[in-house]
Amino acid sequence: MSVETVPKDLRNLRACLLCSLVKTFDQFEMDGCDNCDAHLHMKNNTDAVYECTSSNFDGMVAMMGPEDSWVAKWQRIERFAKGCYALSVTGRLPPGIVRSLKNRGIPYRPRDVSLKL
Repeated sequence: MSVETVPKDLRNLRACLLCSLVKTFDQFEMDGCDNCDAHLHMKNNTDAVYECTSSNFDGMVAMMGPEDSWVAKWQRIERFAKGCYALSVTGRLPPGIVRSLKNRGIPYRPRDVSLKL
């Protein structure tokens, strides 16, 4: 699919590198991530939005009933807020943020299915 076939209003979508929530750049900057802002501090922080989200992701799933969804369990998003999530997100969080998450006891699993870990 070429960029020309993607509607213009969908070209600004980004996915959180920690939870894979999909929102526009402006939504991440205005509201932060609904699941991760306590850790990633994207609200009102343009640099953090660029560092902690990616515009390169594959597929999307809309999760409306996390407690009843086998897809939510499969994607490891059953404890997250309702919304649209990427199936795979290309990119990794910066090492400093990964260390901070580890120090808080929060495991970081990259959402990029093409990575061999």
